[in-house]
Amino acid sequence: MIHPDAYLEQLYDELEAARQDQHQLPWEARRESLLSGLKQALGRYELTQRGTEGLDPVLLERVELEEAIRERVEFTTLGGMRMPAYVMIPKSIQPGERRPGVLLWHGHGYGSRSLVGLDKGGNPKPDTGKLSDNLAYALAKRGLVVLAPEIVGFGDRRLARDVRKDPNIANSCYNLSVSLMMTGRTTAGLRAAEALRAADYLASRPEVDSGRLGNMGHSGGGMVASLSAALDPRIQASVVAIYPNTYRGSILAMQHCLCNYIPGILTKAEMPDLLALIAPRPLFIEAGLHDPIFPIETTKVAIEQVRGVYEGYGAQDRFSYNLFEGGHEFGGPESLDWLAEKLKG
Repeated sequence: MIHPDAYLEQLYDELEAARQDQHQLPWEARRESLLSGLKQALGRYELTQRGTEGLDPVLLERVELEEAIRERVEFTTLGGMRMPAYVMIPKSIQPGERRPGVLLWHGHGYGSRSLVGLDKGGNPKPDTGKLSDNLAYALAKRGLVVLAPEIVGFGDRRLARDVRKDPNIANSCYNLSVSLMMTGRTTAGLRAAEALRAADYLASRPEVDSGRLGNMGHSGGGMVASLSAALDPRIQASVVAIYPNTYRGSILAMQHCLCNYIPGILTKAEMPDLLALIAPRPLFIEAGLHDPIFPIETTKVAIEQVRGVYEGYGAQDRFSYNLFEGGHEFGGPESLDWLAEKLKG
């Protein structure tokens, strides 16, 4: 055996067989073990709600659009780090009214500006009519208050050492990930921990009904959305797009960004197990039939496993999915309409 491929496959088979023994247990008996295993694998983070304690929010700018107000804010997450974010507030909100709030997570790219109709420099992009050019605005037009945070490692939150070396570097995922691994932490864990703080901030907004929080994420943002929804029961409805799959069929089958890797996670769970931790709260999965990095065949495997957990709860009506004709891209308005309906209902 010169090449190690067969050895890796053997390891995956052994871990899969060990997890199958756990699958014989009732879901509720497995759930607590899975949640504990996830927290352990993500690293040494405080994965809890903290309310408004230490947020110290600051308003950076406020821009009036046709149907919404767009704010740029900043608040403290953990370890003194500050998270910039955009807030999109529907103009249709009446004084004293509280609306559902949505955490909107960007994927790999230039950060939160990509979700609010701005280019890398913060200037308005040409209006092409595509929902994907301004997802935050599209959600606000559906009556939702949207918070689009800058995920650590992207945009304004790249490592200073990376930007000094290459001002045009796309992200700091690699250097951030290897540095955190050496401290017993993961980038996935840091992003999940910050997502809980972002939910603390969104819940504190005067326009937001803290009992009706949702989230949506695409690609790398789908990882943040799925992990944070699994960890945070305040998230009442989630859209996880162009990410749900099995680790073996996607993350381990081809080269992905290092931020996707959670050391030891396969000893605890496969990705469908973690997605199922969201149950029985509403979940919508979206995937492109021709996605080259999250293959549709293993996406379908994940969907069937997650559907089984929802059926066990008698909550089939809370689980939906859309397999669209496309690749690794935004699928269409169905997920936006679904999220608005679930949170308003």
